[in-house]
Amino acid sequence: MVISHSSSGVGESAYNTFSSRYARVELPRYRMPENSIPKETAYQMITDELMLDGNPRLDLASFVTTWMEPECDKLIMDSINKNYVDMDEYPVTTELQNRCVNMIAHLFNAPINEDEKAIGVSTVGSSEAIMLAGLAFKRKWANKRKEEGKPYDKPNIVTGANVQVCWEKFARYFEVELKEVKLTEGYYVMDPLKAVEMVDENTICVAAILGSTLTGEYEDVKLLNDLVVEKNKETGWNVPIHVDAASGGFIAPFLHPELEWDFRLPLVKSINVSGHKYGLVYPGVGWVIWRSKDDLPEELIFHINYLGTDQPTFTLNFSKGASQIIAQYYQLIRLGFEGYKHIMENCQANAAVLREGMEATGRFSIVSKEDGVPLVAASLKDSTKFSVFDVSENLRKFGWIVPAYTMAPDAEHVAVLRVVIREDFSRSLAQRLLADINKVLHELDAHAAHAIKVTAPTATQNGNGVNGDDTVTQKSGLDTAKKFV
Repeated sequence: MVISHSSSGVGESAYNTFSSRYARVELPRYRMPENSIPKETAYQMITDELMLDGNPRLDLASFVTTWMEPECDKLIMDSINKNYVDMDEYPVTTELQNRCVNMIAHLFNAPINEDEKAIGVSTVGSSEAIMLAGLAFKRKWANKRKEEGKPYDKPNIVTGANVQVCWEKFARYFEVELKEVKLTEGYYVMDPLKAVEMVDENTICVAAILGSTLTGEYEDVKLLNDLVVEKNKETGWNVPIHVDAASGGFIAPFLHPELEWDFRLPLVKSINVSGHKYGLVYPGVGWVIWRSKDDLPEELIFHINYLGTDQPTFTLNFSKGASQIIAQYYQLIRLGFEGYKHIMENCQANAAVLREGMEATGRFSIVSKEDGVPLVAASLKDSTKFSVFDVSENLRKFGWIVPAYTMAPDAEHVAVLRVVIREDFSRSLAQRLLADINKVLHELDAHAAHAIKVTAPTATQNGNGVNGDDTVTQKSGLDTAKKFV
């Protein structure tokens, strides 16, 4: 690679990057360098460091999209310099966003006519979408309490302990008490009966999850709706429901259209969904849809005119790229209902292959459900020799990033591995992963076999442990490696 003459006066055009002085001079890590360097060198140095990152396609911890068609990649690059917030300058992009909002609203069975516009907005992800939905609930609840002359200083939200951390952020940042329904072993989602028991006059909403991060399971929104309806009738309250469909919102409508979880239920007032998960768009884009205009207080919407015309805006940030919105529109019209359905069916089928393969080892208990988000979460039947954390760690040497974690309160004693199945996780990759899991299990078995006891009268010289029966426990290779790390 030839590097150009730099503004610092150092000419090295006769040398490629690796024979230049930049290959042996360390640039400051946390301070801006004093002098410029050639663009080719900067590119090469950054590329070299990024080689140590994991392969996104093999990152099975993430729900986020890691592959799109080349045509969509080109659309993204062509619009990467567009600032979405400048609606007057980019009116067509604004129109594409509005089309996406209406398509998603109809997908979620919003009670709007064909000639009506849905109420919703694009966000940088479901975290921002949840913040906006939560603020709408809080403001509407507070306004009603003020009208009734009642205190409005102690709002709360009822959720399951399995909620994503963005709900905890909302509660802390906007001073809302988070009332969590604890989990139990074998039941890793919010129990609607327990949730309704926690509802009181200060509850701004009950949040249900369509696709738990921990196990992919759908919570029973229909039962929750029916129970909250009865509670409202008994008390005279008007507690609504929000559905966090970050993962399941682009799955359930295609695989389980009969499942009632959306705006078909009268108490569901808003829904968020991640376009960058099973909406099949690169990060970051999310969406939040409201049932009707009445569910979004007007005072939360700002109007600005310093970009050319009057523009309504309801976001936590201001500037954001337009490329992901355009990419979402591409996917919606490119795939259509048929295309999304086929992709989700493929994901579920590949999840089934992985699930059956892990069960066939005889070593795992599957804790995820078949009808939820396409993922496989499994715990070890026997964790006395090694844990799921050891399996996760050893899979990395094959390139796989498979997370291991403990469940939420009160099921922390259950530890699982989780593999998320995305569009680009093919059947052959599933089979390759199963082969590598089996290799790891055999290697861990071999390491565990080295933990033997040696009878000896004294056992302090070699640094191994001494038991009360005067035997020496020799540390396994895995224990030694862990200690070294």
